[in-house]
Amino acid sequence: MREWADFTLEDGHEAGSTLALSGPLRVFTIGDLDRRLEATGAAFDKLDISKVSDIDTAGAWLVWRWSEQHKAGIDGASEKAKRLIAAVSLSGREHIEPPQRPALPLRVLAGTGMIVNSWGAGSLRIIGFFGDLVITSFGIVRHPKRLRGLALVRQLELVGIDSLGIIGLMSFLIGIVIAQQGAVQLEQFGASIYTINLTGRLAMRELGILMTAIMVAGRSGSAFAAQIGTMRLTEEVDAMRTIGVSPMEALVVPRVLASVLMLPLLGFYAAILAIIGGAFISTLTLDIPFLTFLQRIQEVVPLHDVWISLIKGPVFGLIIGLTGCYQGMQVKGNAEEVGTRTTQAVVTAIFTVIVLDAFFAVFFSKVGWD
Repeated sequence: MREWADFTLEDGHEAGSTLALSGPLRVFTIGDLDRRLEATGAAFDKLDISKVSDIDTAGAWLVWRWSEQHKAGIDGASEKAKRLIAAVSLSGREHIEPPQRPALPLRVLAGTGMIVNSWGAGSLRIIGFFGDLVITSFGIVRHPKRLRGLALVRQLELVGIDSLGIIGLMSFLIGIVIAQQGAVQLEQFGASIYTINLTGRLAMRELGILMTAIMVAGRSGSAFAAQIGTMRLTEEVDAMRTIGVSPMEALVVPRVLASVLMLPLLGFYAAILAIIGGAFISTLTLDIPFLTFLQRIQEVVPLHDVWISLIKGPVFGLIIGLTGCYQGMQVKGNAEEVGTRTTQAVVTAIFTVIVLDAFFAVFFSKVGWD
């Protein structure tokens, strides 16, 4: 049966009252000792702990607090009790200044500095990663047998063939939206026929490859980051290095190469589906025959629009593959990091693709490919 701490009040008349504690003063034996003493409302001049059989930090803190509140001396303390009471008294008297928050402008500057610093460090790391990829690629060019053909074919299937359905449906619907909304606006000027020009040039030059890149970034870029990140957590990447297999050759090169090869083809495929979607809705709402729409496309869409889409494709594919693999390689610590890095891969890839698309739009306009 557990022994509980207790107290008695002894009236010493002229010498004053004494509070005598007995039993073990430990965190699990004190119980409601403090509450019972406060309920008595008694005052005392001395604390006698000679009958305390054991004491820990909780008991020492209780003795010290009562001593401070009642200005009472402590008698009968063992060496252990003295050390503990001295320790808790020091911590109890220590005045800790609350942390001072800097002014708002300073906090804003500090936060901005941290963001800029993290961007700079991240840029250096991704440049180093890209350099490693280039060196590995040159090594594969010199020794083609080092290219992992089966892995490349598998990634071509995942990035390209498996995404044909969703990209085709998305592009078809986008073509319908472009043609329908364009026709509504052009009809006000009696120029409904120019819906063909609008749909063909937008789909072939801009939206086909751009929407494809965004879709592939969300679908394949995230998969790259999650797959490689999980392998990092399970130490498969470290095991590959231990047995002499380069993770860059086995994991990164096939994924990046598949993205570079498939993006131009998927972008062209998306543009064609968007034009077909525009022809479909034009047949229903504008009384433009389906075949007439397609024949007119050949006349109004210049060949350099096709070349622009094909030039953008490999660049966008490189960005998506590089970002996904880089973020996957940065995973460390725990499974939560996989989700964080996957999100960063998608957001970074989409943001970079859109920025580059704007750059390409200005550049090709300057060189006369309007």
